[in-house]
Amino acid sequence: MPEYTLFTVAAVVLVVAAELFWLRTGIFRTAQYWVSIAIVFGFQVLVDGWLTKLSAPIVAYAPGRYLGVRFPWDIPIEDFGFGFAMVTLTVLLWHRLGRQEER
Repeated sequence: MPEYTLFTVAAVVLVVAAELFWLRTGIFRTAQYWVSIAIVFGFQVLVDGWLTKLSAPIVAYAPGRYLGVRFPWDIPIEDFGFGFAMVTLTVLLWHRLGRQEER
C-alpha cells in the first residue's frame, strides 16, 4: 500500500479508535459534528481542488506514494481521510480539554 494511503488510513483508524475507546466525547452522535465535517469537506473541495488540479498544480504528489484515485477535480482521495482525521482530532481534544476545565 502506498505510504500516503497507509498513513491516512492509520490516522483515520487511530482517531476513530481514540474517540470510541479512550476519549468518549460522543461527538459522532451529534448533528453539529457532522454538519461541521460537511462544511470542512465543502471548503476542502474548493481549496484542495485548486491546489492539486492537474492542469496547473501548486501541490504535486509523487506517483506511487498514493493510490492515484482523484475525485473530484483531481483531488487525491487520501486528502479527505487526512482532513477528517485532523479536524476530528482537533474537535475531540477541544471537547476533552473543555470538559476538564469545567470540573
